[in-house]
Amino acid sequence: MSSATHVAQSSRSFIPGRMPATFLIILSAILLVVWSQASTARNLPDFTELVEDNADAVVNISTTTESRRSYSRSPGMPFDERQLEQLPEFFQDFFRGPQSPFGSGPQGAQPVRSMGSGFIVSSDGYVLTNNHVVEGADEIIVRLNDRRELPATLVGTDPRSDMAVLKIENGDDLPVVKVGRSGDLKVGEWVFAIGSPFGFDYTVTAGIVSALGRSLPSENYVPFIQTDVAINPGNSGGPLFNLEGEVVGINSQIYTRSGGFMGVSFAIPIDDAMNVFRQLRDKGSVSRGWLGVLIQEVNRDLAESFGLKRPRGALIAEVMSDSPAQKAGLQAGDIVLSYDGDDVQRSSDLPPMVGRTPVGETAELRVLRGGEEIDLDVEIGRLPEEGSQQAAAPSGDGGGPQSAPLGMVVEPLPEDMADSMGVDGGVLVNSVARGAASEAGIRAGDVITEINRERVTSVQEFREVVGSLPESKVVSVRVIRQGRALYLVMKP
Repeated sequence: MSSATHVAQSSRSFIPGRMPATFLIILSAILLVVWSQASTARNLPDFTELVEDNADAVVNISTTTESRRSYSRSPGMPFDERQLEQLPEFFQDFFRGPQSPFGSGPQGAQPVRSMGSGFIVSSDGYVLTNNHVVEGADEIIVRLNDRRELPATLVGTDPRSDMAVLKIENGDDLPVVKVGRSGDLKVGEWVFAIGSPFGFDYTVTAGIVSALGRSLPSENYVPFIQTDVAINPGNSGGPLFNLEGEVVGINSQIYTRSGGFMGVSFAIPIDDAMNVFRQLRDKGSVSRGWLGVLIQEVNRDLAESFGLKRPRGALIAEVMSDSPAQKAGLQAGDIVLSYDGDDVQRSSDLPPMVGRTPVGETAELRVLRGGEEIDLDVEIGRLPEEGSQQAAAPSGDGGGPQSAPLGMVVEPLPEDMADSMGVDGGVLVNSVARGAASEAGIRAGDVITEINRERVTSVQEFREVVGSLPESKVVSVRVIRQGRALYLVMKP
């Protein structure tokens, strides 16, 4: 066979319709991958129109805070700043001037400037942002997308939710955002943010909702939205949008070890934010519902000791005196399972539920008490203003040891200590050795008021209760530590 004939035969093997099966499989796989990638690209959200429609209502907020003069005396200075201000101007110039041997001016005279974000919620100029963006500011300037810079006044702040309301002076017919419902958000949903990270105006970042109802130690009354949207310094106070172009949150905090974005950011739900906004706009302050209890998380061991099949609810460690909870008959050791028909899965779920309830309204609580579920009606009070509470530190001579089961020595609770701590009986832990007590976390100085849901008011009762404890079964122990009640779990 000639060379030409061989080439012709080889060429015929690739004529369409006569392709080898292996080649067709490979080609089909390549086409499938290309089609899959194109399909995936088509399903990704396009933010261009959403940004164009909403950017005008997002603002940059810059603040100036005048440094408060320090009135300390410079080395060798015969007067401090306060005294200098009382002298004639000639003497002030002499002591403060550039040629002065005592320094060139008052300490800390440079103003402090900071920057954040916000968004307009009404055409007459109301702006929402974070409290920490404008806290202590002497001057607030709002810069719009069209580069107009307008002065703004502070209407009110709510440090508990880290929110502030501003009013643009002489605001009229301004662009506004469309307010959505954060209650409709779902985990995995696309969201995006517009803000000014590090001063880069109108930066857009996007991601998904990572979790809902997050509780942070600094804000118990805000069920934060957690996202993976890139948020950095300067984004604070800016809006979080859904794919309908509606604001569903206010970007507020990030979790970071470096000072910059690490994939975890938190936003205030817009449902809570608008409630705060309306109260600040109309009344200048915010009132929240108050139950009057100290609560703690129900872990696996506590759930077992209280007869729950799984950890859930909010365990009431202490009921405050003359509180709505006390008037309704709630008791220490109750576990709140639901609030007004909504399940309480974690203890952190309860404060936002109570906080959103209007003062004076009646709420129905389902609680677990003594192994049975009961319903109680509570008239919600007003959350008191923030303030420090003095904790009664354990003190007193203690006396001699009275009992030493479970690896701890207890003694009668001195009457003056009981009065100062506001407890009706109990025993004072004198010392703790190795054993069930130390493993439970009981410390010397704790006051034990309850074991296995039975009251302990004296050393004799302590002995009787301990003597009747079931073996190899976890039991709850209620202690008062530094003025606060706490439930621990002990395995005798």
